[in-house]
Amino acid sequence: MSQSQIRVIRLDGSAAASAEDAFRLVYAEAFAEPPYAESDAEVSAAFRRFRAQTRKSTFRGALATTEDGRPVGMAYGYPLGPQTGWWDQLLEPVPEDMRREDGRRTFGLMELAVRAAWRRQGVARRLHDTLLATVDAERVLLNVHPDSEAAVAAYRAWGYRKVGDAHPWPGAPLHDVMLLDLG
Repeated sequence: MSQSQIRVIRLDGSAAASAEDAFRLVYAEAFAEPPYAESDAEVSAAFRRFRAQTRKSTFRGALATTEDGRPVGMAYGYPLGPQTGWWDQLLEPVPEDMRREDGRRTFGLMELAVRAAWRRQGVARRLHDTLLATVDAERVLLNVHPDSEAAVAAYRAWGYRKVGDAHPWPGAPLHDVMLLDLG
């Protein structure tokens, strides 16, 4: 299927919550693969967080579907608040100026995934660009598993740079923390 036959739409929190099944399908399929190998219980936990995240007024999502409505990719996030713990997870502290948050400065890209059959067709980039098109932030922050070589390569190609290593949640493997300056 060509890229032009894939539709990418932007969603606010309410619309994303209504499309939870589509987001979950993409997430569960993509993150069942190595290096993630997420279990059904881990997917369920992610979607308990998703429900809370979609209630944020600043939540932004993007969903990619085929012409007949099959979900093929998703992305979502929201600006980091002043009390975010994101920076606290880094193994090596970063300068105070880097970690300063005010609820607008940094957009946290929580998830971006594309189902296997639609990878390497530009869908991830379209999701990323659609999601960020209306974001009013100086920068974007994300965590990525370093063994997810395609994801790391894509983020680098899009201008992200690694700023540290972190265990983003208790028991998580080490992830690269990457930052994109939106300038």
